[in-house]
Amino acid sequence: MAEKGGLEGVVVARSRLCSIDGQRGVLIYSGYDVNDLADQASYEEVAFLILRGHLPTRDELDAFSAALVEARTLHSDTAQVIDLLAADAAPMEMLRTAVSADSTCDPDRSSNAEDANIRKATRLIGGMPAMVARYDRRRRGLDPIDPDPSLGHAANFLWMLTGERPSEEAARTFDVALILHADHEMNASTFTARVIASTLSDMHSAITGAIGALKGPLHGGANEQVMKLLMEIGSDERVEEEIRDRLARKERIMGFGHRVYKTYDPRAVILKRFSKMLADRSDEPHWFSMSEHIENAVLEEKGLYPNVDFYSASTYHYLGIETGLFTPIFAMSRVVGWAAHVIEQHGDNRLIRPSSEYVGPEPRSYVPIERRTAAA
Repeated sequence: MAEKGGLEGVVVARSRLCSIDGQRGVLIYSGYDVNDLADQASYEEVAFLILRGHLPTRDELDAFSAALVEARTLHSDTAQVIDLLAADAAPMEMLRTAVSADSTCDPDRSSNAEDANIRKATRLIGGMPAMVARYDRRRRGLDPIDPDPSLGHAANFLWMLTGERPSEEAARTFDVALILHADHEMNASTFTARVIASTLSDMHSAITGAIGALKGPLHGGANEQVMKLLMEIGSDERVEEEIRDRLARKERIMGFGHRVYKTYDPRAVILKRFSKMLADRSDEPHWFSMSEHIENAVLEEKGLYPNVDFYSASTYHYLGIETGLFTPIFAMSRVVGWAAHVIEQHGDNRLIRPSSEYVGPEPRSYVPIERRTAAA
């Protein structure tokens, strides 16, 4: 039985996908340090690594990239669902519903075999960015933009979202952000996906459930809350007083602390570097300087380090991405990790069915309704 709630410290699966050393701040994907991957790899390479367990050869990468490009063109039924949702649905509500609806269009929907699951995963990895971009343009009253097969995964999303070809710097920044969010061991959304998969439900059901878990502000929604905090504070001059006042009122400062990391989240280190680079080239450098001052104040007052959500907020903002899209972007990156965990679960399955500790009343006798008092 766990000493703490939330299954903290309980091992629920064996996995080859991801390893975290929370004391040293080290994150590993299938044997590779995330710092090396962020410096040298593309998101497509990392997605292949997570799905297949090894870095691709040139021929493997070309074939995988081509499959992702093909998946960028959404089935007409899925596109229609997104168009219907655009006016009223919140971003994560749209994505949850669109992924669920997309299952009816998938040619492998009736199979949980590993090769079918990899094909489904590839279609979701390629298709979810197109879902997010189409939704955002529709809700702004703009026509969707067709994907560009000449662009990589990250650059094509920015193109479909904005209609402008991103600079090499912007495309690489976004590519690295996707790499850093690709997997993260047994977080809440991944555990949700594995629980659903353990019933032998299908890939789309598991991913839909994971999106629902990611929607919460204590998980994927944190980076959106960070940007809202920056906008509420508004200027460097107000940071010190505002943060200390909030902490004195016992308010949570989103983007700080982590269940696993006891030091600096290695993903936050990388994103801080990219945020500063974009700030130095921006006419709004205050978003980064405010973030850095908030970091210093929280560390001094609470001893907490930033997590991945904190500097992803300013990074995405500098890339021109609307705040409400931050969590869907998290999902369209993390889908590869979710999918790989579903494949693992299907490959070596046992129904996940934990126990709970009963803290209710002692056994008691049934009292007929005419004899009950208000407290019975």
